[in-house]
Amino acid sequence: MEFTMVPGPVVHEILRQNRAPVIDLVRRTYEQHKAGETINPNSYFLRFPDKPDARIIALPAFLGGDTQLAGIKWISSFPANTAAGLPRASAVLILNDYRTGYPVACLEAATISSARTAASAAVAATALRPAGYEGTTVSVIGAGVIARNVCDYLHAAGVRPDGYLVHDLHEESGDALVGHLRRELGADASFTPDLDAALAAGTVVFTTTASVPYVHTPFKPGQVVLNISLRDISPEVICESANILDDVDHCLNANTSPHLAEQATGNRDFITGTLADVLDGTVALGGDRPVIFSPFGLGVLDIAVGAYALEQARQAGTAVAVPGFFAETRRW
Repeated sequence: MEFTMVPGPVVHEILRQNRAPVIDLVRRTYEQHKAGETINPNSYFLRFPDKPDARIIALPAFLGGDTQLAGIKWISSFPANTAAGLPRASAVLILNDYRTGYPVACLEAATISSARTAASAAVAATALRPAGYEGTTVSVIGAGVIARNVCDYLHAAGVRPDGYLVHDLHEESGDALVGHLRRELGADASFTPDLDAALAAGTVVFTTTASVPYVHTPFKPGQVVLNISLRDISPEVICESANILDDVDHCLNANTSPHLAEQATGNRDFITGTLADVLDGTVALGGDRPVIFSPFGLGVLDIAVGAYALEQARQAGTAVAVPGFFAETRRW
């Protein structure tokens, strides 16, 4: 039995060169999830009393269809890392063969996690504003690794706004994202210290580390909000909007903004549907309300993107086989 390692630089290069296929893969995985071809249990949060803002999350999942792999992503979120110039998140992904249950691969997964998150945002962006982005502005609130990846994937999906506004409490980070947008995407981009200006854009992308809501001003009809960081928006704003989730039960958890809205109202009437419902036409959105997309982040997306990266690495000869990884391969 072979066990394979795929290091971070290999994963990063594969995903960097294949953003459009990853977007299509994520779209198809959402459709498989709705069709019942996946198993996606609740995530498990390991928290630390002396580090209340830090956590390590376990996301188990199974993807059927042609993939037939189970697995688990083990991802840490330590926001204090950013003060030392380190990324907030680090992760590994273990993939298991469905036939035997044996683990077959371990991949560096912070890149996988950010790619599937960004691809999810790109799928939502094109589905929720099908007329395109010409004549509009996209604002990005929070200028870290996820923000950069979301912008790269929006570009790969054909999102071409007239300009980007970037807002971050740390102006140096905001300026770094502005530079990336100008240099790598050829976009018109500028930094704004004014949160209200960022919130007024036609499309608002939240990619912060906020743990409690601070946005209490309602969005306007026609605005599209990609609520990637999940905890920026107050329950009352959620309830005044059309709400699209990746998975209802998963998103109503861990004090996300939709979860807080459920707690405040005692019901789920504010939920319009899932992204898969929009993709297959089950849910049609009008322009009478703002639309908020809140993706909790499904482990099955990590399995899909990880399986793709593993296959690409094997074909390219950049995967690292670990001979003799299992001590015993026969019962007797």
